[in-house]
Amino acid sequence: MAHRDDATDSIDLSVPCDHVPGISVHRVRRPARGCEACLKLGSQWVHLRVCLSCGHVGCCDDSPNRHATAHNRASAHPIITSGELGETWAYCYPDDQFLSSGP
Repeated sequence: MAHRDDATDSIDLSVPCDHVPGISVHRVRRPARGCEACLKLGSQWVHLRVCLSCGHVGCCDDSPNRHATAHNRASAHPIITSGELGETWAYCYPDDQFLSSGP
């Protein structure tokens, strides 16, 4: 069985909002494989974001297709985290705020 690294899988929710109790994803495998929609389209992305309601992996707003934000708009799932290695921050779309105390 592969060893899970808490620093790699953790999510920093040290400054929670009212949406945090509704999340169901509490650990994330980093790095994520890729943006699910971009992989299907054969498109590229800049950074990856993971939905904490369902685990959907989408690309960031600096990417051409902005699939993470599109997923939020379509699903109303409020919180994402980075899918990038070394990043554990979380962000709430409806509150427009980061939920992490560090950079």
